[in-house]
Amino acid sequence: MGATILIVDDSKLARIVMGKAITALQPEWTRVEAGNADEALAIVDRQAVDVAVLDFNMPGLDGLALAAELRRRFPAMSIAVATANVQDEVVAGARAVNATFISKPVTEDGMRGFLSGAALRLRSAGQ
Repeated sequence: MGATILIVDDSKLARIVMGKAITALQPEWTRVEAGNADEALAIVDRQAVDVAVLDFNMPGLDGLALAAELRRRFPAMSIAVATANVQDEVVAGARAVNATFISKPVTEDGMRGFLSGAALRLRSAGQ
């Protein structure tokens, strides 16, 4: 099952680390990357994206605001917010927009549950 996953982080290194974890767990998925929310929104305007992993701390819109916008546009999309900022309000903010919270540094183990759930939802939806 080929899906498209959007990785949004202002750090190129963080995108590389997330990309490696995703490739290890879901090698058939296509990865697209953005360095900020504006780039991410431009991507989803021009191509279908099934899953998104968003950094919390970014210039411009933060990951929670981007997650809220993606949720508004794509109610069934699997979305995760990844951050080292493990504060109750950030975790609660992710839950409020029905996004999974993933702590950084991102690892395969940290991504496994989210990606497995996303893959299951996509299969159930007939993707």
